[in-house]
Amino acid sequence: MARIGYGRVSTLEQSLNLQTDALTQAGCIKIFEEKVSGKNDDRIELAKPLEYLREGDALVVYKLDRLARSTKKLIELSEMLEQRGIELISIRDNIDTTSAVGRAMFKMLAVIAELERDIISERTMAGLAAARARGRKGGRPRTDEKKLNQAIKLYDSKQYRLNEISELTGVSKPTLYRELSKRTESRKSS
Repeated sequence: MARIGYGRVSTLEQSLNLQTDALTQAGCIKIFEEKVSGKNDDRIELAKPLEYLREGDALVVYKLDRLARSTKKLIELSEMLEQRGIELISIRDNIDTTSAVGRAMFKMLAVIAELERDIISERTMAGLAAARARGRKGGRPRTDEKKLNQAIKLYDSKQYRLNEISELTGVSKPTLYRELSKRTESRKSS
């Protein structure tokens, strides 16, 4: 069984030394390093060990959050590894799927995470239903139409920058962009 390491930090300024030292000490024969945010799904360096690993090998990480930011992504990745016969080892989390206890522990964590997501979803739905029963609609308040029209007039005058228009009218830049985009689309379809 070959142990292949993957280390990741979120910014270019951060150092991977702590992770690479721990991965080396854990017996990794090859370590892939990446400096990119975990919320970015397009991680080139993570794809490399996933391609390199063979059945019977183990992917070793310093912590599980180095692999994925969300539990859902982590579970998807672990299921893919399991289907390919690749073990998962997390040094700091003390998870090692090469043992029966490690596999059970990882699956329990996944079940707890799924339960937590379901509970949060149920609470959210119950809260929304209670708010609707009291006549509240929820969501963001609608932008004042008068302010929006004023912002568009200021924009059309070409005398103000977007920051100034936003400060003068209270209409956010994204809202103004969205309205201008709608206007452009309606002109194209006419």
